[in-house]
Amino acid sequence: MKNVFIKKGNESKQKEVDGKIFRLLQKSNNMEAIIAELDVGVESDRYFHEGEEFHLVLSGEIEYIVGDEVYRMEAGDSLWHVSDISHGAKNVGDEKAVYITISTPPTFM
Repeated sequence: MKNVFIKKGNESKQKEVDGKIFRLLQKSNNMEAIIAELDVGVESDRYFHEGEEFHLVLSGEIEYIVGDEVYRMEAGDSLWHVSDISHGAKNVGDEKAVYITISTPPTFM
């Protein structure tokens, strides 16, 4: 497989719904990397699927919920979890929250 470099703003796919933006950064047969933006007070849907995920908060504050566990995260915080437990994020700060999600296998976008 050849290296893939993508300049900011040239992502191949984007989902935008009710204060949520998900931009696909990279996708292969084994993983996908997404940058997510949540407006103040906005919560993502809850998902569960096979695999595992890693999240890294770039700015803002979120609560990331995995099953019954709630993790309050801010810039620089990271979280790994298996994906077959219901999970999702909520912006609990006073500015847009931006975080990266890397998941395997690629099932979101």
